[in-house]
Amino acid sequence: MTDLDQLTQALARNLKRWRTERGYTLDALAARAGVSRGMIIQIEQARTNPSVGTTVKIADALGVSITTLLDYEQGPQVRIVAPGQAVRMWSTEAGSYTSLLVGGEAPGPFEMWDWRLVPGDESASDPHPPGTVELLHVRSGTLTLVVDGATHEVPAGASATFEAKVPHGYRNDGTEPVEMTMSVIIQAAR
Repeated sequence: MTDLDQLTQALARNLKRWRTERGYTLDALAARAGVSRGMIIQIEQARTNPSVGTTVKIADALGVSITTLLDYEQGPQVRIVAPGQAVRMWSTEAGSYTSLLVGGEAPGPFEMWDWRLVPGDESASDPHPPGTVELLHVRSGTLTLVVDGATHEVPAGASATFEAKVPHGYRNDGTEPVEMTMSVIIQAAR
């Protein structure tokens, strides 16, 4: 199965799941998203690969991120996205492109951080409130991500996401500095 086939199957499965979970009929979702009922049927049956614009409209209408709608599987608490597995959403023959590195679901405040860890340094964090999600992308070095006592190696070019409701931390066990960008999404108070 090609990456495009896998993406088409994931989109079909996830669209049907989220539409059903939200209680939307085909007509209701079509109206909310501003796309045709026929297009939604084709997507749910994995008979078409919609444009980025159509996919974004549907994700917005469902109230989920495009990452969630395209996710191949509902995975473990920590998900590592290898450098070659980022989803290329758009490209031109001239070399322009956009890649979705990693994403997650959580409404509320959103923060973006720039990190640098020199070899041997580490930073530990207490659990954050339930619903807090961290997303990170390692630009250089190899990060040792520790989540609830389990270690995960995240090399340069890879991305990761995890629920930060457990103790977690960041270590540089390597010989070169780790540079990464991290986003923190905090669930809004109810």
